[in-house]
Amino acid sequence: MGVAAIIMAGGRGERFWPASRADRPKQFLAFHGGRTLLQQTVDRLAGLVETKNLWIITREDYAHLVYQQVPEVPRSRVLLEPEGRDTAPCIALATLHVARTNPDAVTVVLPADHLVVQEERFREALRAAAELASRGDRLVTLGIRPTRPETAYGYIEIGPPVEASGAYHAYSVRGFTEKPPRERAIAYLQRGGFYWNSGIFVWRVSAILSALREHMPGLMARLEPLARAIGTEQEAEELRRIYPTLPRLSIDYGVMERARNTLMIPADFGWDDLGTWAALERVLPADEDGNVLSGRVLAVDTRGSVVQGHGERLVATFGVSDLVVVDSRDAVLIADKHRVGELKAVVGRMEAEGLRDHLLTAPRSETDRAGQWG
Repeated sequence: MGVAAIIMAGGRGERFWPASRADRPKQFLAFHGGRTLLQQTVDRLAGLVETKNLWIITREDYAHLVYQQVPEVPRSRVLLEPEGRDTAPCIALATLHVARTNPDAVTVVLPADHLVVQEERFREALRAAAELASRGDRLVTLGIRPTRPETAYGYIEIGPPVEASGAYHAYSVRGFTEKPPRERAIAYLQRGGFYWNSGIFVWRVSAILSALREHMPGLMARLEPLARAIGTEQEAEELRRIYPTLPRLSIDYGVMERARNTLMIPADFGWDDLGTWAALERVLPADEDGNVLSGRVLAVDTRGSVVQGHGERLVATFGVSDLVVVDSRDAVLIADKHRVGELKAVVGRMEAEGLRDHLLTAPRSETDRAGQWG
């Protein structure tokens, strides 16, 4: 069974401003372990996917970052989107490339900006999912057992178990719910049978292409000329012509919520999608007052806060709690920790008020840190 992987690395990471910028978003930053999230994603696939079967799809603007950070991935395996169109077009385009070189492959699709702590357990779960997907036209996803009533994640409701792959059992899927209100998330935890949607998918090339043609025929019809042009001199021209016309839709809405051949494998490997600054509390050590600190920080009478200093400049906090404070080269963020999920509103306001310079990476100075946590 040949296994290929598609890593989606085109996100903008707006909820991690000011560390994440439009020209250097979250997946290209290091928050845990010294390597960037993209590098860690590639690293943890070692032993499961050969480099020649590893594909990275990202925006044209980020091509140089991918080339710099993961030079072991051949440039012929780095696919460049003219613009972001969400995950359904992204996955469709990348799968057409995989189909041209390895049409019988089982393909793992995963984001580049998630954190996985227990990498061997991660690979075990993917092997089980790949073995299950190889048996037929199944769309397999990994579900994470919820530990709190998280409202920023999607949820998967499972039905009865249908098959096993080694130590892992697969369940039928009753439905998907996107970012429920807190009361409903609490009810999901109490009832059981609900898992976080990890955004990690495993399927045969033929299975996902068939599902895309069934549930998103308009998308696939528009991609047909591009599919014929892959590997020819017309490919770049067709990509620029066609891609901006594709619908902006996620694979969850476009396929997974409509398909009848979806299965879910529960998995536990220390997963976090690092969606906001507050997520760092779950993955990095805290002091005795529950603060996660990085850089030159003096936290006095401060509790439950995430504070990052920058360079030689000291950041001091006093008499505060539940804050996110991030000092960067050219901007400082001070936010209510419980509202950092809404940080896109700040980014939108900056764009509207002509502050776009602060959405781009500021020049580095000799005193700059490496931009890492931990």
